[in-house]
Amino acid sequence: MAKAKRRKPDDNAAENPQGKNTHGKNAKRRRKVAAALRSYFRLSSLVSNFLAALVWLGLAGALAIIYYANDLPAINEATLTRRPNVRLIDAGGWELANFGDIYGDSIDLKKLPAYVPAAIISVEDRRFYEHPGVDARGLARAIYTDIRARARLQGGSTITQQVAKNLFLSPDRTLSRKIREALLALKLERQFSKDQILSLYMNRVYFGSGIYGFEAASERYFGHPAKDLTVFQAAVLAGLLKAPTHYNPVREPERAKERAQIVLKTMVETGAITANESKLAFRTADKALTTAGKLNPENRARYFADWVLTQVDAYVGNSDKDLIVHTTLDGRLQAQAETTLAKRLDEFGAKQKVEQGAIIVMGTDGAVRAMVGGRDYETSQFNRATQALRQPGSSFKPFVYMAGVEAGYGPDDMVTDAPIKIGKWRPQNFSGTYEGPITIETAFAKSINTAAVRVAQHVGAKAVLAVAHRMGITQDLKPDLSLALGSGEVTLLDLTGAYVPFANGGSAVTPYAIELITDKDGAPLYGHQGGAIAQVMTPETLSVMNRLMTQVVTRGTGTAAAIGVPAAGKTGTTNDFRDAWFMGFTADYVTGVWVGNDSGAGMNKVTGGGLPARIWHDVMVSAEEGHAPRDLPGMERREASPDLISRFWQAITGN
Repeated sequence: MAKAKRRKPDDNAAENPQGKNTHGKNAKRRRKVAAALRSYFRLSSLVSNFLAALVWLGLAGALAIIYYANDLPAINEATLTRRPNVRLIDAGGWELANFGDIYGDSIDLKKLPAYVPAAIISVEDRRFYEHPGVDARGLARAIYTDIRARARLQGGSTITQQVAKNLFLSPDRTLSRKIREALLALKLERQFSKDQILSLYMNRVYFGSGIYGFEAASERYFGHPAKDLTVFQAAVLAGLLKAPTHYNPVREPERAKERAQIVLKTMVETGAITANESKLAFRTADKALTTAGKLNPENRARYFADWVLTQVDAYVGNSDKDLIVHTTLDGRLQAQAETTLAKRLDEFGAKQKVEQGAIIVMGTDGAVRAMVGGRDYETSQFNRATQALRQPGSSFKPFVYMAGVEAGYGPDDMVTDAPIKIGKWRPQNFSGTYEGPITIETAFAKSINTAAVRVAQHVGAKAVLAVAHRMGITQDLKPDLSLALGSGEVTLLDLTGAYVPFANGGSAVTPYAIELITDKDGAPLYGHQGGAIAQVMTPETLSVMNRLMTQVVTRGTGTAAAIGVPAAGKTGTTNDFRDAWFMGFTADYVTGVWVGNDSGAGMNKVTGGGLPARIWHDVMVSAEEGHAPRDLPGMERREASPDLISRFWQAITGN
């Protein structure tokens, strides 16, 4: 029988009389203690590292503050660099546009109604009079709001910080700029009173469109000084600061109205006005915004304004003064031209595949009274009236026939309408038919191509080109016979100017747009001296040419342009209907119209006697309002003399 193995005495037996095994529990306890100690030491290490990091971060921040503090500009060296402002005025005294920065006179808080600065403070910096220049509470609130929304909804900059940024710093969103901004804000608060800082802010804050300061904004949008702002107007301007373009009271009146309502609400919350005062103020919204639109109609005549701006330096040099430029523009005619082009293109554009157009209305002295450089300035700033070079087609023929008249042709002389070949070139009539021998007058009225080419062939291409240049065409055209059909490219401005001598008695002009330039105080810097250059045709030539061009409107290709007063002109259409023109005039105005596509694509059978003539008609009916009908130069009606009457009576009576 096997001997039983003797068990080793249990050391715990004495301490564990009930015979329970505690070895496993003690081991487990020891492991927990060890784990706790390890966690403690790890946490201690993390805390130590975190505290060390904070110390180093604080040290770095302190060094950064010391560095930037030593590099801050002196407050008394505040300067504000800006472009000189150029203000354009139309012939009626209304403002057309402002280019550059517009600063109003400095305003004094004591002279403003209390609700004006209160409107700004309510939406820009509610705790302005409480914080030392940097609002920690406001900054924390802005950060919290942005984190919750996961977007940048609020800014933490105080009014003082904005003054510091606007006066001394760049707009770059960098950490160094924010540090300098905060330090400068604290410095400003130590050196100036709160009212002084607020005044500085109100005099320099940006309202869009180059407008700086409440005084300039008040004058621009409401036509009176800031001291006369109503509660609602003050709310509009305060609301505009958040997004000047988005809340522009002229271009976006509904948005401006909604934003102003929010400002009024915050003014009630801050105790600046009562709820009843807010309601009363809001009732004036529509009237206030309508006034703003009338005082500052944006994008009115912008093609014209841009063109004028390019000329200012040539007259006054690179001036650092604010300038006021008095222009030749007739606001009523400009509005009519813009409306007419838009209306006609909306009506016929899609059907006739016409995307663009341009109009120039010019006085008989060369003064530009209206200019439309395209269908929509917002969409395209390219000025088709002054920049686009296009073939004029038959609207160039007056220079051909004028050369012919100077060479001896009369309106009743005969010219052959038959096929013609010049080298490899075979010019064709638009109709595709030929009439044989016809008078010069009929050939011109019906715009017969072969007849025009024969006249040009008789006088020579150089003679035609010389006449065109003498009349006002400035482009360098090639002296070949294709000029007879308008193969060279010209601008609408040049072509319109070249028609002016037909309307004013034979004097060439230089088209112009500026009557007077003064500085801000009214001191004259430039004055226009007159547009006529020289007499470029004899009275006899003028009489014949105006007889020919009158026939175009009365019985020829331009009858759609007839307006019930003496008028003359010429149609023009290029190959594949790429360009269509009507150039015409009365004794008061010369107006040129072009339609086509920027791409050069052909239109759907649009001729100069169609859409352009209709546009010309509409514009000129408006232009002639208030003008007594006058005969064209060289076409004056003369009373029959007694001798002529006697001969006529003898002829019919035989006595």
